[in-house]
Amino acid sequence: MSKYHSLEAIQAEIQFGLTSCEGVVRYYLSQIEANEYLNIYIEVFAEEALERARELDRRYRENRESVGRLYGLVISIKDVLCYKDHQVTGGSKILSGFTSLFSATAIERLLEEDAVIIGRVNCDEFGMGSSTENSHYSPTLNADNPARVPGGSSGGSAVSVQADTCLASLGTDTGGSVRQPAAFCGIIGMKPTYGRISRHGLLAYGSSFDQIGVLSHSVDDTALMLEIMAGADDFDSTASQKPVPAYSRNLRFKGKAKIAYFNSALDHESLDPEMRKASARMFFQLRDKGHTVEAVDFEYLDYIIPAYYVLTTAEASSNLARYDGIRYGYRSDHPNDLLETYKQSRTEGFGTEVKRRIMLGTFVLSSGYYDAYYTKAQQVRRLIHDKTLEILKDYDFIFMPAAPSTAWKIGEKIDDPVEVYLADIFTVQANMVGLPAISIPAGRHPNGLALGVQFMANKSEEQKLLAFAKEVNQFPEI
Repeated sequence: MSKYHSLEAIQAEIQFGLTSCEGVVRYYLSQIEANEYLNIYIEVFAEEALERARELDRRYRENRESVGRLYGLVISIKDVLCYKDHQVTGGSKILSGFTSLFSATAIERLLEEDAVIIGRVNCDEFGMGSSTENSHYSPTLNADNPARVPGGSSGGSAVSVQADTCLASLGTDTGGSVRQPAAFCGIIGMKPTYGRISRHGLLAYGSSFDQIGVLSHSVDDTALMLEIMAGADDFDSTASQKPVPAYSRNLRFKGKAKIAYFNSALDHESLDPEMRKASARMFFQLRDKGHTVEAVDFEYLDYIIPAYYVLTTAEASSNLARYDGIRYGYRSDHPNDLLETYKQSRTEGFGTEVKRRIMLGTFVLSSGYYDAYYTKAQQVRRLIHDKTLEILKDYDFIFMPAAPSTAWKIGEKIDDPVEVYLADIFTVQANMVGLPAISIPAGRHPNGLALGVQFMANKSEEQKLLAFAKEVNQFPEI
């Protein structure tokens, strides 16, 4: 059971003299040590975090108005986010020993409001995976059951919150990599609209899909962190220029919502029967509160995963070309010439799944297959985009399970990548369209593991989505 469930609770304890920012950091450091067997952290910034906390406490004692809105917030960061003068490796051998020269915009903005970063956490290599088994640093374990995966690729971020080693974590979501591990670990996971948070300082996987997101216990904390991180950025031309609402100050949902769901999702053969029951319970509670829940046709569900993997592997093959063993990171010890340096460094530096996706991406972009695969996948993406936005003209939200099942056993699917890819079937749609989506806990499976459901809203409607998620998160059994 987590000691703290919200920043508000931490700040209240500090205000009444029951603890301090340093005390909060020390508590979380003790939790990191107690949960070391879960393999959450690649690196813990213990002394640095304590020193920063002491400085913040000094400022607070001298003038309470001198500290930022995130005073007392202790977070972890996924190992794909740059933090100046700290290592970042993307969970990969290819970036061994690389130290970032700058901080990601999202991290800079959190630090400006006096958040404390306690460490960097494990992930699937370059975000390529759904279980955090594809890491150079070995798998992270699910705190509910260490024989199970925590989801991925932000599995370390999810478990860092689940195991009470920090209050919140920054992850990234390319096809569900914040929402699916949040569901597997029984916490909240939020992916905002594409471009709502700058991608500057994020190691790219699929540039037209990637988005930084938040994993936490609290919708209020998620809203505040999003409010602080969001906004235009001169370093990212894809970052939204729209003004950032005060998300954290307007979390009361007004009126009654219209919610769409897809029979093709809830009747899908991959969906666990208990997840179907949890969805039915959710519908009952929503209707009991006066909201409208209706089935709508969506004929493209089974086309989402194939199109997504064609497009993301194509983008990955381009984005990962920069890791060549020449300029930084890992370099093979035994090449005879320049070409062998490239080949051996990449062969030895990348893991199996990353090499698989680079080869797939190179194949679909090759001259003989570009139109048959890449162009066709872009056309499918447009169909999915247009149909989804058509539905959202008539409905406030689209409901989906966050995953077809609970967390599977470690190693159970490691030899069947297609089965792992299909685990993303309900989360990828939000990334294909660029929609905001949030995963919230939906009770427990009879096997004791967490279940999660998600809601998607129209582009740039984070305010409405967060307010609704807060209401739903207060339902019984949710």
